[in-house]
Amino acid sequence: MTNNSQIIRFFRERIPSFECTPGCHDCCGPVTASSEEVARLPVKSDVQHEAALAEYSCPYLGVNGCEVYGERPLICRLFGTTPRLPCPNGKGPAVMVDLKVEQGIHHFLAETRQVLL
Repeated sequence: MTNNSQIIRFFRERIPSFECTPGCHDCCGPVTASSEEVARLPVKSDVQHEAALAEYSCPYLGVNGCEVYGERPLICRLFGTTPRLPCPNGKGPAVMVDLKVEQGIHHFLAETRQVLL
């Protein structure tokens, strides 16, 4: 039986990476992530979550960018790698994410408990 950690690792390995525009955080808004992914992140207070939401931001967005970049959720990793979640600055990988991988990620997210970041 495959557990969620294995599924997340499987998808992470298949999402292409690319260089973002330095200083840009346009895609770092409120998102949901699976409870498994959130469990890997440092705990933020309700006040921190509320402040980020009031700014349409993410509580893990710091002055130097994403504070949890290595553990960022799948949805964050998808930004800019698919025409359905385009980078607002036109950045992206040389080859976009495979459509079946993207569909699998969306199916996984739809089938798992989600937490608002």
